[in-house]
Amino acid sequence: MKKKFLEKIVINVGIGRLSQKPHFKDKLLPEVMEQLATLSGQRGAIRQSKKSISNFKTRAGDPVGIQITLRGKKMEDFFEKLIHIVFPRVKDFRGIDEKSIDGMGNLNIGFREQYVFPEIDIDRSNVSFGMQVTIVPIDKDRSRAIDFYKSFHVPLKS
Repeated sequence: MKKKFLEKIVINVGIGRLSQKPHFKDKLLPEVMEQLATLSGQRGAIRQSKKSISNFKTRAGDPVGIQITLRGKKMEDFFEKLIHIVFPRVKDFRGIDEKSIDGMGNLNIGFREQYVFPEIDIDRSNVSFGMQVTIVPIDKDRSRAIDFYKSFHVPLKS
């Protein structure tokens, strides 16, 4: 990237449903953390439930998500990998709808599985999880953000 246009990239993974499975804290959670560290280049922070909700079978303090915030060189590398490697690997990919860009210019992309990332080996993985990637630009104007994404060849549908 020539000039700095991105502020940060945030990766969020919800693990609330996985926490209902047996051996979650011993086997599944460490594997999810390892896979996220592999695909992003840094370790994630576990987010905990703030209060108990009986309908969701969660107690205050239970892990419900993992968040990673990328900045600097790791952010730029992840952005390039997303555009040039990950999007072509998504099955039936037809582009990202411009409705995925909010009023502040943030681009929100959801992935159903982590297997679209080339670092993840499907055969060795015991857990499948989805994730949301939020790309936050420095300029908080939607139209300028759309122009920025198009200039960096983000596959947007018009």
